Amino acid sequence: MENSRRKVIEIKNLKKNFGNLEVLKNINFDVYEKDVVCLIGSSGSGKSTLLRCINLLEKPTDGIIFVNGNNIMTHALNINKYRSEVGMVFQSFNLFNNMTVLKNCIISQRLVLKRSKAVAETIAYKYLEKVGMSNFIKADSNTLSGGQKQRVAIARALCMSPKVLLFDEPTSALDPEMVQEVLNVMKNLASEGLTMIVVTHEMGFARDVANHVVFMDKGVIEEEGSPQELFINPKNDRTKAFLSRILEK
Repeated sequence: MENSRRKVIEIKNLKKNFGNLEVLKNINFDVYEKDVVCLIGSSGSGKSTLLRCINLLEKPTDGIIFVNGNNIMTHALNINKYRSEVGMVFQSFNLFNNMTVLKNCIISQRLVLKRSKAVAETIAYKYLEKVGMSNFIKADSNTLSGGQKQRVAIARALCMSPKVLLFDEPTSALDPEMVQEVLNVMKNLASEGLTMIVVTHEMGFARDVANHVVFMDKGVIEEEGSPQELFINPKNDRTKAFLSRILEK
């Protein structure tokens, strides 16, 4: 039963405006431990803004976000510590291109979590191995392919021991042949029970890996449910129109 699992994120009446433009309108939804939630919808529907509000890269205009029962809108929040617990993987990788793969994975551990160099390196080796990048430890980040950069970015986020990992269209900047290598890493993380929220246009991933799918349109949640409910029997006309359009491609 869903209620038997611990609620990790609770979003209440969330709104986000950019000037007069209302990008998020009264968003309410919950994320439970070990959930894989996929946010789907057309570009401009508010999915990435919602993710950025959860990570506090954007300050919500109104509403409340609880993470592990704590209101993260409070001024007392240690933002760096919070972002280590609620990690984010970006579509543009955001690696430090002037650093090696290993250094990318240890710098935040050292600065934010105050881990020793030896401990940070051991943890970095572990997660680079997990994403299939252990052979590239000494490589400069700017020499990697897009798929390799994204796998390093995932390893870097995992090194911070996050309770939740947010993925903002993690495959959209990749060449088609590199998409699957990143999705495979994410599938493995999901199978290990990592709580994940994924903004994605990869409908196969949403259908096969997510346990909860949220369809957004024009800043509101139009429909949400299990992949079976949303993909096989959508109730909302906008959901039906979006899926028929995207699944025909």
